[in-house]
Amino acid sequence: MDSVTVLATVVLLGGITLGITFGLPVAVAMGLPSALAIVVLLGWEGAALTSAQRVFAGTNSFALLSIPFFILAGGLMNTGGIASRLIDLALVIAGRLPAPLAQTTVVANAMFGAVSGASVASAAAVGTVLSPRMRKDGYDPAFSAAVNAAASPAGMLIPPSNTFIVYALVSSTSIAALFLAGVGPGLLWVAICAVMVALYARKNKGLPVAARPTARQGFVILLKALPALLMIVIVIGGILSGFFTATESAVIAVLYSFLLGLAQRTLPLKSLPKIVLDASKTTAIVMLLIGVSSILAWVLSYARIPQLITEGLLGVTDNVTVILILIMVVLLLAGTVMDPTPAILIFTPIFLPVVTALGVSPIHFGAMMVFNMCLGNISPPIGNNLFVAARVAGVRIEPVINRLWPFFWALCIGLFVVTFVPQLSLWLPTVAGLIAP
Repeated sequence: MDSVTVLATVVLLGGITLGITFGLPVAVAMGLPSALAIVVLLGWEGAALTSAQRVFAGTNSFALLSIPFFILAGGLMNTGGIASRLIDLALVIAGRLPAPLAQTTVVANAMFGAVSGASVASAAAVGTVLSPRMRKDGYDPAFSAAVNAAASPAGMLIPPSNTFIVYALVSSTSIAALFLAGVGPGLLWVAICAVMVALYARKNKGLPVAARPTARQGFVILLKALPALLMIVIVIGGILSGFFTATESAVIAVLYSFLLGLAQRTLPLKSLPKIVLDASKTTAIVMLLIGVSSILAWVLSYARIPQLITEGLLGVTDNVTVILILIMVVLLLAGTVMDPTPAILIFTPIFLPVVTALGVSPIHFGAMMVFNMCLGNISPPIGNNLFVAARVAGVRIEPVINRLWPFFWALCIGLFVVTFVPQLSLWLPTVAGLIAP
């Protein structure tokens, strides 16, 4: 590596580190050092041309249209009042388990996250309904917030998932295969949370048993929730059958959510401008991140940083287990200070060549990475889901963090399982014929 490339690398990595440390917006923290690195490499004129080309090329993708439409569909579902129906259904499912309202929180987050694709919205919607009920029934408010925070990221793993779409675009992998790869880890996440709640119930005797609906009431509740759950079947089934693409499925999800809200009279038309505006703001942030990450990826490729990291790691050890543990630790630490989207955009181009050189499937690595980012969503100091869950429960963040630690360490064990049991992620895509056995 010549001196100019070394200087560009220092400007790039040092600038990103300083930007994130001092709390700059992630797009600025990524984009400005990347552009300055290109100035070092190509000069001002070359940097202006290359940066513009990379931003356009990074966002000029038909598949990217699925992101704003899935975001909009989630907003329509959230405003359309599906949370209460899914919570009622979750209570039917979890009503006989230990600590039934806490178990209901876990199941409801999984269902709502899968339907809306937004883990933060899931934490807000489920927590708003169930946190007051749990407090009234004698649950520790900090524990109820911790359960809600811990369970809410499951929606990032259970399809459809915008996080998997972003990874698919960066890694050039199949969106459908990634959707199916997230099912096993997503169910594992839910199971771990349910087990931790059961252990809490075992230590805290006397928690009230929720009134379980009769068979007739349960059937009525299921019928009310079924239209919302049907959207998952339509979206995933349509993609897997080849009837429509991921982008087309996102448009269908928007249309379905809108018509469902109108049919059930739960979607006020006056709320549509705000829903569209909120979805547009979120989309603008995501697309800006993707655009500037394309500049970053170009600099990394030009400086051969991924190849150098691969050669460096393999020069130290060729033990797959050791290298995967190192990568997972780095991603876990990064997830505590970064949101999932920028973390995936930054670290996928760096680490994917390393793991593929070791024979790890890019689909499996995607599941590992998103599971890791889910842990970041409940980790301080960023931890959006953690802060949302504490706010809707009306408690301070410190006691919630204390109650959350057992969930966090148990989910770290889950990350170990996802990392070293690839069949958990690859079995469904293989059975569906989306990847080779």
